[in-house]
Amino acid sequence: MPEIHRARVSEVDPVTLYRILWLRVSVFVVEQQAAYPELDGRDIEPDAELMWSVQDGAVAATLRVLRDDVSAMRIGRVATAEWARGQGHAARLMDAAVERCREQAPGAPIHLDAQLHLEDWYGRFGFVRAGAPYQEDGIPHIPMVRETSVL
Repeated sequence: MPEIHRARVSEVDPVTLYRILWLRVSVFVVEQQAAYPELDGRDIEPDAELMWSVQDGAVAATLRVLRDDVSAMRIGRVATAEWARGQGHAARLMDAAVERCREQAPGAPIHLDAQLHLEDWYGRFGFVRAGAPYQEDGIPHIPMVRETSVL
């Protein structure tokens, strides 16, 4: 069973942090050819936490949990290494991230911006469409929210 970890950037071992960021850049910037500032400053916000899954000593998947404002949380930067896809890493991380959001801000909605082709996948975790599709870095996205009433 893969291990799931959670920590603020300042608490992550430098080698592990490098591997997490390398994975994000590999997926979003290289694989998806989206030239954008992957390191956007949000990872070092006071309430930001990184979560990641480790299998056989390697970072298999990652995401981040942010406080969007005083009344909402946000999950973002969900990425899975190519070799780890289809093994449930991201699903286990999403379950853990939703639980962490509930711990951090009970009753607050959780927002995310999904790539449009993953709308149904995020729906498995209680997220629903919360606006019109839009383009970000040439990739169709959809805003989604998980309301507090979802169990």
